[in-house]
Amino acid sequence: MIQSMTAFARVQGQGLGGSVVCELRSINHRYLELAIRLPEVLQALEVSMREYIRNHIKRGKIECYLRVQPSDMPSAGMMINHHLAAQLCEANEVIAKKLKQAAQTNTIDILKWPGVLQMAEIDLEVMQDQVLALLDKALQDLVAARVREGEELKQLFLQRLESMKAEVAKVRQHIPEILIYQRERLMARFRDAKLELDANRLEQEIVLFAQKTDVMEELDRIDAHISEVHRILKQGGAAGRRLDFLMQELHREANTLGAKSTDVGTTRSAVELKVLIEQIREQVQNIE
Repeated sequence: MIQSMTAFARVQGQGLGGSVVCELRSINHRYLELAIRLPEVLQALEVSMREYIRNHIKRGKIECYLRVQPSDMPSAGMMINHHLAAQLCEANEVIAKKLKQAAQTNTIDILKWPGVLQMAEIDLEVMQDQVLALLDKALQDLVAARVREGEELKQLFLQRLESMKAEVAKVRQHIPEILIYQRERLMARFRDAKLELDANRLEQEIVLFAQKTDVMEELDRIDAHISEVHRILKQGGAAGRRLDFLMQELHREANTLGAKSTDVGTTRSAVELKVLIEQIREQVQNIE
């Protein structure tokens, strides 16, 4: 299946200490880039989370946010560092005696001091299993969203490819007429220049001119590239870079087709091909 790199997923579950929320945001990127934001008490889980995401996502910029909302249960409440609180109270009394107009210190001032309030100790081994289970659910939702958008992009690609094949067929259909027109035009130039060439030399000049303006090779390569794009879309998987390369090759062939064109119809088809290729190329940047 073809996956887009743009998606969002959010899941919530219960873990030690309260409710855990996991959010995943995915946007297009040349490679896989991970940014994980965790609460301080869960920083030790970052390595395992990175490895877990890498096993599911191959390309894109992934932002992972994990938030823990403390539970109302007494067992999940905060603990007071009584030793530090006592030291702060003693220090406050000492300073208050030295000041003539000391401001009264309330309980909130003491509680705001870093380290006075502490979260209950969390069993990281158990918490890791819970977080990874939640992350797995979020990744499933994220991948499902990427697949849905990827399928829509795939249909867009297929439509453009059919239009490209129609333009190639149009040029092929008119090649015999173009060759006759080129031959008559070349002979008219010789007559206007009043050049007298023998039949063999005239035929050589016509063949040489036909070779310079022959576009069959370009048309064959365009058809081959279109077939390869179809194969990649059917195969699925991480196909963004391969499709991007094929779009570059198709654009090169369309440019050559336009450069060799000797009639308005072929030129128009070459321009239309480049427009279709560019439409696909812009969307390919968002394919994993």
